Amino acid sequence: MMRLIKQTDEFVVDTEEEAIALIEKARKDSHSEGYILGANGYTYKTKKAKGEIIGEVWVCKITKVLGGVWDDYE
Repeated sequence: MMRLIKQTDEFVVDTEEEAIALIEKARKDSHSEGYILGANGYTYKTKKAKGEIIGEVWVCKITKVLGGVWDDYE
């Protein structure tokens, strides 16, 4: 038997506010979609050329815990 117990997704968003909203949506949706929100957070990333910032994004990481290792064996 094989089953998924944890899933980690990473998203790229344009603003810090979008990253916060994405995490909050995952938190709100967790009960109705049947998972527990695990580790989550976001990181600010920049792209530089010749010392100047030419792009910026936020990478948002969300881990959904779908079940435990021993859930089907109890």
